Amino acid sequence: MPTSMQRCASPSSRSSSRPMTIGIAYVDGPRLARSMFAAADWVAAGRDEINRINVFPVPDGDTGTNFSLTLRAVADALRALGDASLPETARTMARAGVLGARGNSGMMLAHFLMGFADELGDRPTGSTRDVAAALRRGADRLYESLDDPREGTILTVAREAAAAAERAALETEDIGDFMHRLLAEGERALARTPELMAVLKEAGVVDAGGKGFVRMLEGVVRYIEGDPILALAAPDGTPASAIQAPAAAVEIAAERDFQYCTEVLVRGEQLPPANEVRAAMHGFGGSVVVAVVTDILKIHVHTDTPEAVFSYAARWGKVETTKADDMRAQHRRLAHADRRPVAVVTDSSADLTDQVLDRHHIAIVPLQVVFGSTTFRDRVELRPEEFYRRLRAARDLPTTSQPTPAEVIRVLRDARAEADEVVAVLLSGTLSGTYASAHAAVKAAGISGVHLVDSRSASLGVGMLALRGAELAEAGWAGADIAAELERVRGQAGMLLTVDRFDNLLRSGRVSRGKAWIAGMLDVKPILSLDEAGRVVPVDRVRGRDQLVPRVLALLEQRLTPRPQVVRFGVVHTEAPEAAERVRMALVAAYRPRDCFVSLATGVLGTHVGEGAWAIFYQVEDGTPARLDVTTKGDGGSTHVQERIAR
Repeated sequence: MPTSMQRCASPSSRSSSRPMTIGIAYVDGPRLARSMFAAADWVAAGRDEINRINVFPVPDGDTGTNFSLTLRAVADALRALGDASLPETARTMARAGVLGARGNSGMMLAHFLMGFADELGDRPTGSTRDVAAALRRGADRLYESLDDPREGTILTVAREAAAAAERAALETEDIGDFMHRLLAEGERALARTPELMAVLKEAGVVDAGGKGFVRMLEGVVRYIEGDPILALAAPDGTPASAIQAPAAAVEIAAERDFQYCTEVLVRGEQLPPANEVRAAMHGFGGSVVVAVVTDILKIHVHTDTPEAVFSYAARWGKVETTKADDMRAQHRRLAHADRRPVAVVTDSSADLTDQVLDRHHIAIVPLQVVFGSTTFRDRVELRPEEFYRRLRAARDLPTTSQPTPAEVIRVLRDARAEADEVVAVLLSGTLSGTYASAHAAVKAAGISGVHLVDSRSASLGVGMLALRGAELAEAGWAGADIAAELERVRGQAGMLLTVDRFDNLLRSGRVSRGKAWIAGMLDVKPILSLDEAGRVVPVDRVRGRDQLVPRVLALLEQRLTPRPQVVRFGVVHTEAPEAAERVRMALVAAYRPRDCFVSLATGVLGTHVGEGAWAIFYQVEDGTPARLDVTTKGDGGSTHVQERIAR
């Protein structure tokens, strides 16, 4: 079957003019599987266009991606199954739909596939009447899965297509003719969606979920006709991803303005009914879709508290996978859709505020924080405040892990899709495998135009270097020049860190058990720094908290004499806000820096230093080549503090 992705004719021609086809009397397992392969390929080919028109339920521009990935999971499962009977193929399709469901649209597709498979039952083959009945059951199952079904969405398109299928089944026994009639009605129903939903009409688009459903049907028709699967483009040849998205101009309705598109998959022997789970999830947010199949429970909800959803879901069984995508960030990216020469990426250890990251379009790769058997994506599924709450209650200390290769590839590919080059500024390679993982991921995925920079630092040391890179990108520097300049600035940066307790340093091997015991008894506080390779090294120690701030400031004075002309500071703490504020005031008074950021550290740093720690990161930016000098006023002014705001 065709799998290539190139430019194609408009979908509307598919149902209006068709060649003669050899009659197909029935559907069996292999035919159903190959139809789903084609549907998955065709939806993937139009993914960017579907993303572009995604304005409901929230304009986050990911409906095409989610619908496509859900169908891709179905196709992958069917390929792994191989040629099988119709009942086994249908059951595999439905189960894979639930397991692989992504986002609101993916969950709704999963429900449709579950109903479709249920109706086919144990039939060895399916006639047009059998397929029509299965489509009807799929549409009904989709309606039943929602507490507040809305017309003008995929619901309307699926229902109208099912009605057309029932009419067609009375008139033809040819699966090919049947599918053409089904597609034609689906397209007409899709065209009517703006009349049923005001937000679509205002944006001048059809429903994105409905569009995905119609492309799925069209993929099947293309397979029947033997047509190639070709990527969608504008009439002038412009890729859909480069066209301004209507979704970017749509305001999110107040009742739907939750931050995270949250999903959790639970396995259990005695799962509750879907309506009971839906009722519980409405307490956390909206856009609730729940699927239960045998031992699997899949939940989708838009919420501001994904961690609370994960914790609540654990009562029903073992939580196997979780996801929390920031929809507000997705919507902001749509507004910044113009292609840039250079995009900047960093990792979640960077500790810059959400506002700074958004202002400079800096994307983050989340590291992982592990509490017991539960793994969280730092800053995405585990915000700093929640990390410290868990830390206080934990019997065993958490651990951290580098990002998964798939996560690194996803972020870098997204950045590369938006820009000609990417500069990625990452956590010190001697402290984490993140930098090495990024190198391997870029090579394995064949992503071109990516410049990796080892910050040889951590926390705001990473963040401020990434911020400088973003400023240089905004000033028109090329990617290679930015990377070289950041490596130069890296040599003029540093850190002074102190911890309040030795538990975490002891476990990491930074101090011996004997030294930790003596230091604890004598109330000795270490002062640590980073060497040229980015390794943590001791530089001093003092007795008592009262001596810490003066001693750290004195060490900083030695390092910054003579005074630099341009310097940035970052003060990061692990629930030590009073000390952080005292340090900030002293830095601003003494140095009048370009920026002085203050942040609550994410779990990546907090795991290794424990509560009560704080650090000063400094970055001297003197010496930028005059011919390429970038003059900026800083991200917050010389006396401005940007506290992290958890949303």
